Amino acid sequence: MRLAIVTAYPPSKVTLTEYGYHLVKHFRLQKEVTELILITDKTEGQKDLNFQEEGCKITVEECWNFNDYTNVFKINTAISKTKPDAVLFNLQFLKFGDKKIPAALGLLLPLLCKLKGIPTISLLHNILEQVDLGNAGITTNKLLQRMYNFIGSTLTKFVLSSDVLAVTISKYKTILEEKYKSRNVALIPHGSFETPPEPNYCLNEGPKQVMAFGKFGTYKKVEVMIEAVELVRKLTNENIEIVIAGTDSPNTPGYLKGVQKKYAHVEQLRFTGYVAEEDVPVIFGESAVVVFPYTSTTGSSGVLHQAGSYGKAVALPDLGDLSILVKEEGYKGEFFNPESAESLADAIRNIIQHDAYRIHLGKTNYKAACSLPMSDITTMYLDYFKAIQVAKSTGFNLDIAPVEKEMTL
Repeated sequence: MRLAIVTAYPPSKVTLTEYGYHLVKHFRLQKEVTELILITDKTEGQKDLNFQEEGCKITVEECWNFNDYTNVFKINTAISKTKPDAVLFNLQFLKFGDKKIPAALGLLLPLLCKLKGIPTISLLHNILEQVDLGNAGITTNKLLQRMYNFIGSTLTKFVLSSDVLAVTISKYKTILEEKYKSRNVALIPHGSFETPPEPNYCLNEGPKQVMAFGKFGTYKKVEVMIEAVELVRKLTNENIEIVIAGTDSPNTPGYLKGVQKKYAHVEQLRFTGYVAEEDVPVIFGESAVVVFPYTSTTGSSGVLHQAGSYGKAVALPDLGDLSILVKEEGYKGEFFNPESAESLADAIRNIIQHDAYRIHLGKTNYKAACSLPMSDITTMYLDYFKAIQVAKSTGFNLDIAPVEKEMTL
């Protein structure tokens, strides 16, 4: 199979870049895949393809840009030019831009591939029905929210024109099947990026690092975390460093600079900026606890899976998709009220002051992460592609139920 993957890819700063990297890393090791065609956004630096393991041939087609109105034509041309056997889209609603028109046009691509007769799977990391448009930084205007929901429903129908639409949370599958009467929605878990050897769960000498990782400014706001750690410092003798690892969300440029200025008086507060792929194990490995300072959620959390793969204890809000993930995939953490620094302070203190509990959480999360490695996730996608090809060759519509049953067995 010559498989095309439409995704943002490192060193890109566009959303889902990291997930695209790990899809490529593991698809290239699948024996059925003879060539990967990366249809990616343009970046100044070279694409990160320095994998240690050998694998299939990788061809890179840099052809689109965030917020480019012509992305749909450029990507469609790249697909026609490379003639892949199958296409996988790594999507969310603001994948191709945070402006309405380029974002919407990009989501027409699965339909165009379907019309070409190319086996197509779209991985949709969020659905608009589960996005808080205000907290996500899109709009707080009620009239505009209704308009966005109508447009979102229309765009969802375009994405559902894929042979298979993959989602990472069972609730998404239920909503899409009930609202859109769809029978081509598959539940494929997010998966864990890495499954390194089990850590020893010991912390380095020096301050205990309380870390948040991601793109900040919309529904991920670090003020509550900084204020919570300040409370913990007042209540205990713990030596704590606050680590903000990542960048601004594309919707909120300048957010972290504003936070730095506001909390310039806070000691041991470090902003790492963009974290390159090779530095991710260090950032997680040095942390005592990983905090999720979210006011809402917009899909399955890659950061939670990363924290698990490095055996880390987590403090997270008991809301939305995070709560579902914890229940469905076996993760465990200290929950807190997302609007209360005092509640988060209690969660952090419970973890960093009790080593046995911190280690218990880390071991539980490592076990959960190891149960769903990305190698298994990419195998699931290939199983669906095979089913699509069989359905096309026989002239029947794809029934994903037997495929799901076989995976379960």
